[in-house]
Amino acid sequence: MSIHMHMRAVAESEIRDDHTWLAAFMWEAWENQPAEYAAGIAVSIDKVWDDVNDLYAAADALDADAGKLSTLPIYGGRPVAHSADADPSNPPLGLLEPPGVSQAAGFLASVPFDELWNVASAKLVWSGWDESQVRQEFLDRHRRLQGFYGRAAAAGHAVVRAVWA
Repeated sequence: MSIHMHMRAVAESEIRDDHTWLAAFMWEAWENQPAEYAAGIAVSIDKVWDDVNDLYAAADALDADAGKLSTLPIYGGRPVAHSADADPSNPPLGLLEPPGVSQAAGFLASVPFDELWNVASAKLVWSGWDESQVRQEFLDRHRRLQGFYGRAAAAGHAVVRAVWA
């Protein structure tokens, strides 16, 4: 089974704070993901997004103030509640408003990946896995998130997250 956290940048004025509406919006974005990824307005992480969050949590060991920002790229913002009439099969959704997107972009631009990796790698490299390959995969995810959040912040956009299972 495949499971992904899908993130989509969007102008805050174009968002309805309604779970049913946002679920439909995110489904359409998911269906158009190749074009949206190419445009730099969407990104997704396969089932290891919690591990990516653990990588960023290593920032706490480097700078006590970083902990306030380290959760923003993956879990930042607030959940969008289901309304009473919402389809319960709709995915969990989250919304990170433009100020949070800017903070996440700033965190990702300033956090030193190599230092994070030095702190977190023992937890992220499972037994029998090639550490250099795992490191490269996390570095690639980090760079994609840096670019995505950087573009979203520069445009003043919010970020909507959906978990597809």
